[in-house]
Amino acid sequence: MADSFETDVVVIGAGVIGLACGRALAQAGREVIVLEAEDQIAMHTSSRNSEVIHAGLYYATGSLKARHCVNGRRMLYSFLDADGVAVKRCGKLVVAIGEKEAAELGAILARAQANGVEELRLLEGAEALAMEPALNSEVAAAIHSPVSGIFDSHAYFLALQGELEDAGGSIAFNTPVLSGAVETGQIRLQTGGDTPATIRARTVINAAGHRALAIAAAIDGPHTGHLPTPHYVKGSYFGISGRVPFSRLIYPMPNTATLGLHLTIDLGGRGKVGPDAEWLPEDAAPPFDYRVDPARAAVFHAEVSRYWPGLTIDRLTPDYAGVRPKIVPRGAPSGDFRIEGPEVHGSAGLVNLLGIESPGLTSSLSIADHVAELAG
Repeated sequence: MADSFETDVVVIGAGVIGLACGRALAQAGREVIVLEAEDQIAMHTSSRNSEVIHAGLYYATGSLKARHCVNGRRMLYSFLDADGVAVKRCGKLVVAIGEKEAAELGAILARAQANGVEELRLLEGAEALAMEPALNSEVAAAIHSPVSGIFDSHAYFLALQGELEDAGGSIAFNTPVLSGAVETGQIRLQTGGDTPATIRARTVINAAGHRALAIAAAIDGPHTGHLPTPHYVKGSYFGISGRVPFSRLIYPMPNTATLGLHLTIDLGGRGKVGPDAEWLPEDAAPPFDYRVDPARAAVFHAEVSRYWPGLTIDRLTPDYAGVRPKIVPRGAPSGDFRIEGPEVHGSAGLVNLLGIESPGLTSSLSIADHVAELAG
């Protein structure tokens, strides 16, 4: 027979967003249980990305992505410094090849400045090459963002978990949410796993990442009439053997699905490039196949060698992949985060976090404060 109990707050999902939300609510004095379907934290989107701290260059001014990326970056650097998590403010260059691309940099710079991004500089090609001599000599211009960086995201996740638990919160692993319903004064959840349970909570935060839309649909209530269609984009990464002749992150011009096949150097000095954008079939659903197709190396080499002509294809090795949860279809402009409480969807006590893709990692602490406000 399934257990049955009541609690104040349930957070669904122990990825970075769920951990940050759980921490914020626990530190505000709420009784918090985080339900995680896997047997450990941050198994999917949170841990399968570039580990970049984004400045906030690209996102539409006034959007949740712009607001939370800029605020979240500042909060994240402070958190990492205070908790002793490894971080490097290496900066990045967004490079334009040829005059056509160079003409587009002005709009990115203006948007970034409107978003409140600090210390930006528009460089001539010669200035960019002086900073990073291995760049293509056809780089006509670049944006230098000194506040971009890299960090140990896994140590960050553990720090969030530790602070959540120190504040009295807990995580229940191997506990998938199967269904539920919005009831008077509470939300009822049915969980599976080895110890199925019926949980009634005053507040439910749906931060389930890939499964957030499916879980939202499985909880009966007025919000189900407000749910978008899920889409998924797989992004693969290739590692680079040998020394990488750059000291900063190198980004090409962005496209509608990703920020391009960018070059990242991790804290250990290892280089990698990615992610690409492989739209999965419309009926795709988790769990996903995270294997990287070695044949994609040719496309990676062609794209990356536009800004790094010294890269040879034999240095590329399949590394890892992630899948971004999208709430807009292929070909549409990149959508905003959807962080929706009862005033939007009508289901009392429920906050849904939908389409939390990049820059979700950078934005996590700011998103958590936003959710804590919505949760009362």
